[in-house]
Amino acid sequence: MIKVKKDIYKILENAFIKLGYDKEDIELKFSAMPDLADFQCNSSFKCAKKYAKKPFDVANEIVDNIEQDERFSFFVSNPAYVNIKLTDKGYNYYANFMKNTTDLGVEKVENPKKIIMDYGGANVAKALHMGHLRSPIIGQSLKNLLVLKGNEVYSDVHLGDFGLQMGLTVAQLEEDGYLDYFFKNSNEKPKLSLELLNEEYPKASARKHDEDFKKKADDYTLKIQKKMQPYYDAYKLIREVSVKEIKKYYELLNTKFDFWFGESEVGDIIDDVVQIFVDKGLAYKSNGALVCDVAEEGEHIPLPRKSEDEPQLYKNPMPPVLLKKYNGGDLYATTDIATVFMRNKEYKPDEIIYVADSRQKQHFTQFFRACKKSGISPESQKLTYVSFGTMNGTDGKPFKTRSGDTVKLEDVVNLVTQKANSKLEKNGIYNNNELAREVGVSALKFGDLINSVNKDYICDLDKFLSFEGKTGPYIQYNGARIQSILEKADIASSQVDIQSNEERKVILNIFKLIESYDICLSELSLNSLCLSLYDVANAFALLYNNIHILSEKDEKRKASLLGLCELTLSALKQGLDMLAIDMPKKM
Repeated sequence: MIKVKKDIYKILENAFIKLGYDKEDIELKFSAMPDLADFQCNSSFKCAKKYAKKPFDVANEIVDNIEQDERFSFFVSNPAYVNIKLTDKGYNYYANFMKNTTDLGVEKVENPKKIIMDYGGANVAKALHMGHLRSPIIGQSLKNLLVLKGNEVYSDVHLGDFGLQMGLTVAQLEEDGYLDYFFKNSNEKPKLSLELLNEEYPKASARKHDEDFKKKADDYTLKIQKKMQPYYDAYKLIREVSVKEIKKYYELLNTKFDFWFGESEVGDIIDDVVQIFVDKGLAYKSNGALVCDVAEEGEHIPLPRKSEDEPQLYKNPMPPVLLKKYNGGDLYATTDIATVFMRNKEYKPDEIIYVADSRQKQHFTQFFRACKKSGISPESQKLTYVSFGTMNGTDGKPFKTRSGDTVKLEDVVNLVTQKANSKLEKNGIYNNNELAREVGVSALKFGDLINSVNKDYICDLDKFLSFEGKTGPYIQYNGARIQSILEKADIASSQVDIQSNEERKVILNIFKLIESYDICLSELSLNSLCLSLYDVANAFALLYNNIHILSEKDEKRKASLLGLCELTLSALKQGLDMLAIDMPKKM
C-alpha cells in the first residue's frame, strides 16, 4: 500500500476502533469522482448491513470520529461515501516525501521471496522472430517490479537447445556437407553462421514427414543428448553460433538474464530424475514410451465407443506426461521437470515463475502436477505460469510477412528504427540511429505491454510509434521535455509548494503510478503501469501548456515548479525502468 493510503487507512482505523466497527471492513480506494475528492471509503454500506444502521448515518459517524490531520479533509457525500481530499499541505508533504526518498518511497514487501523467473525460451538453431518478443519483455518487466519490491529474483533464459530441432539441424547440415569436418570427411573446420542455420533448419523441419529422415533426426537427437561424438561437438558449435546472436537481440530489447542455461544443462541428471518417478510407482510404459498420469478427478474420462474400430475419445482430456520417448530420448516435459529439480537443489527458490505462450497451458499444467506428485517441487513452493496471448497483425491474424512467413525480430527492430528515424527528423534530429533504436524499441515494447498479458492484441507499428496518445514515444517525449526544462533553468529547484490544480493532478497521478506496481504484480500483467505512465505524462503536458515554468518571474514559485519537474521525471523514469525502456535526453 502506498504511503498516502497507508496514512489515511490508519486514520480510518482509529475511527473504526472508536465506533466498535471491524477494521477489516475498511475499503479505501482512489475516488471515482476526482473533481470531488482524491480518495473514497465505501465501508458505510457493509457496516450498515452488519450493525443494522443506515449507510448515510454510518458515514457521518465515521467522519465525526476522525482525528483531525492538516493533510486531509474528510466529508460525506450521497449516497453514503466517506470522501478524502488532500489539502495543499498534504500534497506538499507527500510530493516532497516521494521526491526526497529512495525509489519514490515504494514500500518493500514484508516477506521477501527468493524467485527464479523462466522467460526468453528461444530455440537454438532458429532465428528469433516476433513470436519470441512477448516472453522476454513481459518477464523482464515483472522481474524488475519484483526486485523493486524487495524480492531476491534470478532470471534464466532457459534455451531450447536439446530437443528434436537439434537432431533435425545436425542431420540436414550433415547431408548438405557442412559438417564433413566432424564426420572425418574434411580437415577444414566448418564456418557456420546464423544465416546458414536459418536456411538449414526450415529445410529440415519441412522433412519431418519423411519417415527415414525423421528417424535419423530422432537418432541424432538421442546421440546429442547422450553426448556421443561427433554429434555432440557439432551440436556445441551450432549452439555457440546461435546463442551469440540470441544474446545480441535480447540486449537490444534491454532484456538481461542471470543464467544462460538451456535444456542441455540438466542432461546429466535426467535419468536420475526419471528414476524418482519409477521408484515412487508413478511411471509406466505406454506404446514404448515412459509416462506418468497427471489427470485429476473429472479429467480424462473415457467416452463410450460405438465400435472397437472407433478411436477412444475423452471428456476433459488430460493426457499423461511423457517422460521418455520410445527410443529412450528425453522430451520437453522431462527437461522442464529436471530443471525444477536442479533449481531446487542449487537455489531453493520459494517460487518459480514461467512466462510463456498461452498455447502451452496444457504442458505447464501437466509438468507442474508431475513436479508436485513426485515431490520434486515441495508443497511450500509456488509454481506460476504467466500465459500471454498472440500478437496479431492489423488484419487480426498472427503477425506474418506477406508471403506468410514468420517475421524475424531482426527485421522488426530495423523497421521500427527506420520509422523512428523518420519521426525524429520531423523534430530536427538527424542521423541518430541509437536514439531511433531506443524510441523504436520502446514503441514496440510499450505497445505490447499496454495490453493485458493474457489477451491477443493488434501490433500496429505506426500507431505504436506515434508521439501522441498512449504510446512509449509519448512518455519518452515528455521525459525529454522535462530534462530540457531542467537543463535550461537558471536557478536550482526547491521543495514542492503546490499552488494549482495542474500540480495537484500530476502528484495524484504519481500516487496512482506507484500503486500500479502492486496491481501489476497481483495481476501478473503490465497494462496498469503503462496506463498510469500515460496519465502522469499527460498530466504534466497539461501543466506545461498552462504554466510557463521557465518564464516564471517569482523565483520561489519557479524553484517549486522545477522541484515538481524533478519529481515527475523520477516517476516517469522509474516506471519506464520497470518496463526496461530507455529514457532519452532529447527527442
